[in-house]
Amino acid sequence: MDLSDYSPTNDLARATTIPARWYIEPQFLELEKRKVFRRTWQAVGHKQQVAEAGQYFPFEVAAEPLLAARGEDGVLRSFSNVCRHRAAVIVEKSGKGNVLRCPYHGWTYKLDGRLHGAPEFDGVVDWDSTSVCLPAARIETWGPFVFVNVDGAAPCLPEVMGSIPREIAELGCPVENLHFCCRREYVIHCNWKVYVDNYLEGYHLPAAHPSLYRELDYSEYRVETHRWYSSQHAPIRPPQAGEKRHYDELLPDKRALYYWIFPNFMLNVYPDNLSSNLIVPLGHDRTLTIFEWFTYAEGEISGKTVAFSDQIQQEDIRLCESVQKGLGSPGYERGRFSVKRENGVHHFHLLLHEALTV
Repeated sequence: MDLSDYSPTNDLARATTIPARWYIEPQFLELEKRKVFRRTWQAVGHKQQVAEAGQYFPFEVAAEPLLAARGEDGVLRSFSNVCRHRAAVIVEKSGKGNVLRCPYHGWTYKLDGRLHGAPEFDGVVDWDSTSVCLPAARIETWGPFVFVNVDGAAPCLPEVMGSIPREIAELGCPVENLHFCCRREYVIHCNWKVYVDNYLEGYHLPAAHPSLYRELDYSEYRVETHRWYSSQHAPIRPPQAGEKRHYDELLPDKRALYYWIFPNFMLNVYPDNLSSNLIVPLGHDRTLTIFEWFTYAEGEISGKTVAFSDQIQQEDIRLCESVQKGLGSPGYERGRFSVKRENGVHHFHLLLHEALTV
């Protein structure tokens, strides 16, 4: 695919956004599946789903069916969820057992991916059942999350995460002992990159998020970029005398950390809870956003916290769907960046171009 219509530069003052057609032409998503999502660490589930030997759960990365399973030896593995016989999907839902059984012809596999049984397959020439194994993928965990890298070539997960674990620990987040509370899903009629662009800048806060803007010290809002992620610093402004604000209840000591990890995973870390946001393309113009909340101690997340998040999300949905519509205008090709406010979006576009052209 010809990508010559975008010439990246590290000079933010001279840079342009990626072209509109990268958001609206279906073939770009197919390229991104191969070169972005299959080549990066993807959050696919929780460790509690495979805490015990014999547990497994299915998932997809870039439309490829995969499994995570903990073997009888206690090792956590990931491999293809496609039967080596006639390509049926083996497992449709989470479970626990000694073997995985394909529902089509009854072939079974061990929890390390090796073939266990192939009924009525005697007499097949030049076929060695002991060599049949479901293709493996790399799998790692961090905190409550399970990550998978399909093509096996991504940098190790700690390298991608950089200083995030240390900074989260310094805030007081017990990442290895988080308690899952709730999940919300939203389907948005926009390209996945539109949503990521929106997350990576606070430039739209004054115009689009008035309630959030009133809580923040916008003059101190900044985005810092790193090799594979960016972080956002959004300090809460001091209250005026006698002022009682919604955000004071949600964030009493005024500290928070916000991270985006290339290409589609976000973390929002507060002194008493952590939320994650996973962005999953459903098509070139439809995106699933998955929000999950975790607390540091057992108990429910505040209803006010979830409600405030939903309010911001609904505002962002309207923005993203409006942008997707505008990207289809024949009169729009690309935009420029605010040097002060949009370095995070620029960083994303550089990483995207790098991934697509390797």
